[in-house]
Amino acid sequence: MMHQQFQECIDACNACADACDHCSAACLQEEHVQAMARCIELDMDCAQICRLSAAYMARGSEFAAALCRLCADICRACADECGKHKMDHCRECAAACRRCADACARMSGA
Repeated sequence: MMHQQFQECIDACNACADACDHCSAACLQEEHVQAMARCIELDMDCAQICRLSAAYMARGSEFAAALCRLCADICRACADECGKHKMDHCRECAAACRRCADACARMSGA
């Protein structure tokens, strides 16, 4: 099956999407939520592209590699933003985003 070939990257994408969803929800509960706007925005973008990338890989789409290159870029941007914040949810999200970016870069040959 095609998806087994990409399972490590699929798992990284799904874990990253979950971390981003958790981070964005937690950011909305922060005292200074306005200061977290960019983080929340990137969390939402990242979660969506990760889930889409995982789906493309799972079905063996010919566009999976191209989508994973974009996913890696968005994951890096999200990791950079989350890395600016001291909250545990942001630090955990940044780490998940870096793992996903690395997996997507390997998968896509970038």
